[in-house]
Amino acid sequence: MYKLKKIEGGVCASEGFYADGISAGLKANNAKDMAFVYSDVVCDIAATFTTNKMTAAPIRHFKKKGDFQTNFVLINSKNANAMTGEAGIKDIEEILATLPQGIINPVMSSTGVIGVRLPKEKLIEGAKLFNLTRQEPNAAAQAIMTTDTFSKQIAYEVTLEDKTVFHIGAMAKGAGMINPAMATMLCFITTDAKVNKEEMQEIINENVQTTFNAASVDGDTSTNDTVMLLSNGKSGAYNRAAFSEALYEIMRFLARQMVKDGEGATKLVTYEVSGAKSDSEAETVAKALSNSLLVKTALYGEDPNWGRVASTVGASGAEADESLLTISFNDVCVYEKGSLYFDAEMEKKASAVMKLDEFSIYCDLGIGNGKFTAFGCDLGHKYVEINADYRT
Repeated sequence: MYKLKKIEGGVCASEGFYADGISAGLKANNAKDMAFVYSDVVCDIAATFTTNKMTAAPIRHFKKKGDFQTNFVLINSKNANAMTGEAGIKDIEEILATLPQGIINPVMSSTGVIGVRLPKEKLIEGAKLFNLTRQEPNAAAQAIMTTDTFSKQIAYEVTLEDKTVFHIGAMAKGAGMINPAMATMLCFITTDAKVNKEEMQEIINENVQTTFNAASVDGDTSTNDTVMLLSNGKSGAYNRAAFSEALYEIMRFLARQMVKDGEGATKLVTYEVSGAKSDSEAETVAKALSNSLLVKTALYGEDPNWGRVASTVGASGAEADESLLTISFNDVCVYEKGSLYFDAEMEKKASAVMKLDEFSIYCDLGIGNGKFTAFGCDLGHKYVEINADYRT
């Protein structure tokens, strides 16, 4: 048995980890735009990245390093360093080469505008402001934000049956260009658990599909999507089941926070699909619903237009039959296996659900045992405003 306890501290909750955020002049009004995560001993690192073929320079630089350990991640916002070719990788190498001694095999992560070279001089000068003894997770989480309206952090303390303890902490950013092919996001997770690199990678891969890959804001997949997990092993404690559960809870929480903070979003909607022919077909349906513009705009208008849900299910490509399908908004069943329940009274109840900040749409296909849960949000005028002038 083991016990999970939510604690404060974000990426600094794990023993031996430090983080801070500063202003390097990339954002206006002296806003924080550059952060670091540092461990006082070297870490194993596992990661997963975007499926976008136009992969940003920081990811290509990371992969180019092969099998390695590190104790430092440098992160900047405002500039994605994507579509910058080999010059983008050389810029990273030049910036990292200026970091002080004691930093081992540093890596970089970036988010922001695509197609613009990094302002190397600003980043090099900004890095000189870093104090590696500082534990300021809030500042770090703020510095990596782009169109986010709030920072996203979480941490757990895990107590094992033998009373040994390890910690996992994380921060993430993401609010737009979020699509279930890994959301457009950066996520940095630290742990003092004594877990080896191979198991770290396996556990990330196991959990990403039902967390970050289940999130959608707008159906677009970024060039920079990154999840990094660093372990320095300082606690000496580890249990795979406990570690996997804590990591899942962290990744799921952050995925939902990103969707909740979707650009202009007013609703966080959970799409729970069951009764599909297989889990993969349930996933197809859930992601079709979370990506549908017609469904998203109905959510924004607080219109319980269940016909859009049914149409999206039918168009998803998964096996479906209207005589077997059941649709509910929370506990309000609006359609069940060919029977229409959507009279004036039912519409009133469904409309009340649609006015909630968070709710679920349930679709039981009535065919098999496949199931999958996805997370989505509504889409309204504010999303257009934000993205119409994002670069300028």
